[in-house]
Amino acid sequence: MKILYHHRTASRDGQSTHIVEMINALRTEGHTVVESSPQIEGTSESGGSAGWVGHLKALLPRQVYELAEMAYSWVAYRRLADAVKVDRPDGIYERYNLYLLAGVWAKKRLGLPLILEVNAPMAVERRQYGGLSWPRLADWAELYVWRHADVILPVTQVLADYMVSKGIDPARIHVIPNAINEDHYKNLPTAAQAKERLGLSGRLVIGFTGFVREWDRLDRIMAWVASSAAQHNVHLLVIGDGPAREEIEMCAQKLGVLDRLTFTGVVAREQVPALSMAFDIALQTALVPYASPLCLFEYLALGKAIVAPDQPNHHEILASGVDALLYDPADPLGIEKTLDALCQNSELRMRIADAAPEVILRKHLTWRQHAREVVALFGRIA
Repeated sequence: MKILYHHRTASRDGQSTHIVEMINALRTEGHTVVESSPQIEGTSESGGSAGWVGHLKALLPRQVYELAEMAYSWVAYRRLADAVKVDRPDGIYERYNLYLLAGVWAKKRLGLPLILEVNAPMAVERRQYGGLSWPRLADWAELYVWRHADVILPVTQVLADYMVSKGIDPARIHVIPNAINEDHYKNLPTAAQAKERLGLSGRLVIGFTGFVREWDRLDRIMAWVASSAAQHNVHLLVIGDGPAREEIEMCAQKLGVLDRLTFTGVVAREQVPALSMAFDIALQTALVPYASPLCLFEYLALGKAIVAPDQPNHHEILASGVDALLYDPADPLGIEKTLDALCQNSELRMRIADAAPEVILRKHLTWRQHAREVVALFGRIA
């Protein structure tokens, strides 16, 4: 099968990881993938939009930038039309983004089936976190694209239920969460070897992977480290970087436990699993209720004892007390109590860690399996 993969993503974070892994999985399964996307040069240290997109976002007033996003749909449509003429794909797979109408136009005018991958209700998310200058236009654009795609792939059932509440036919919705690439988890060091390489031998390592922002509340984890260091010999290892790093380091210094905090800084994606093997306990901090966090699946594949907030999207993947311990995010000491329980009970910690990889196998949470599902859905549309 030949698939035209369409997206407007310029960031170099988990979004780009999802795109790269899905394309690679489709190709590994023997299919041809043609990518249609903005031509972006350069990188962003923050993981945000790179190249000219990042500059444009920084320079333009928000009202003008949002209209530019809508106008880009014409550019994207012409690019899609050219790709269809040259490559003659069997269908279009699009990663949803707000104000991006080109995929629907191509479906209607060029007669190709359209599968839409949706990772978030962007009109809602940007209204809540980034701000929207044209909320009615954003709501219209979001529902226009959702209503006209042949199949929609939300990453959680929570997101699927939201779509149904907006009038989307549930028969066109197929939930596909994030996943892992099995090849990244072969020939990894042992936990002891990974700790030794980082100078953390003998310590009980609490690990976090990702771009650290203030809402991750790792300053709270540092306060817990300070109170538990003597009893449990704990250490916080952060694989990544982010705007909250300086605040967390200052917090650790103030509490006298700077020697129990390690930031690796930004590392190549392929290096993350080997570094993460040093974790004894893996942290999934609070997040929006419809998300499917990439790091959660990585923690499962690594066989780590996971601590995560008790919320519906996690229930779709995890079973508390079996393959993770879920804490009440409304409890002021919820995460601290859960960390204490795992630190004090090595048998519980090992049992949960041992059960984690089984979740990947049982729920078929690999990119190659997802690629097979996508191809089957294209066949069903045809």
